[in-house]
Amino acid sequence: MPGARLPETDLIAKQALQDLLLILDLGGTFVFAISGAMVGVRQRLDIFGVLVLAFAASSAGGIARDLLIGAVPPAAVSDWRYFAVAMAAGLVTFLWSSPVSRLHTPILAFDAVGLAFFAVSGAEKALAFGLNPLMAALLGMLTGIGGGMTRDILVSSTPSVLKGDLYAVAALGAAALVVVGKLLGWPVVPTAVGAGLLCLAIRLLAIRRGWGLPVAPGSEGREEPGSPGGH
Repeated sequence: MPGARLPETDLIAKQALQDLLLILDLGGTFVFAISGAMVGVRQRLDIFGVLVLAFAASSAGGIARDLLIGAVPPAAVSDWRYFAVAMAAGLVTFLWSSPVSRLHTPILAFDAVGLAFFAVSGAEKALAFGLNPLMAALLGMLTGIGGGMTRDILVSSTPSVLKGDLYAVAALGAAALVVVGKLLGWPVVPTAVGAGLLCLAIRLLAIRRGWGLPVAPGSEGREEPGSPGGH
């Protein structure tokens, strides 16, 4: 009977969504861990400090997301793959510390890619847990910016999201596109890819062209978008 296949179809769709979320999460974990470790290398931290930054940058946003939607314990601490990916990325970056210490643009690029991965996965997971569209978009943004904020705070740098950068805006744009796609019934994977590319494009263009949000008139010592603390 046609109806008898529906549960199996639903099961396949659910598994496909879980696989997509895992891929996005692990991808974001990897690139944000590299971003965090690169900042640690530039700050001349020892290997423990570099690995701490790698884990913090790669996990803070996802942990915050999971706690807020009730997915406990958070995947970053309950699934060994997250920790293994973060540590591997941190170690590789530390071992190549000599060339890495001279790099700035690659840190920005890895940070932008991680932002795209986590903004999309955050919104997707929030929708999967039944959050309303507005909260799902905001949670996607939080997932994206959480790791970078934590990394910057640990090295005593003002997070980029607070300095006029199009950082949170890029994450929110990606998360909003995921939500719109869900509401309009668009295919999940193409929508996720498009949302990630949107976030990446906004962030990289902001870095390249110095785009940023307005700051208060007469502000002193404003740093250029994308220029501080490892960004």
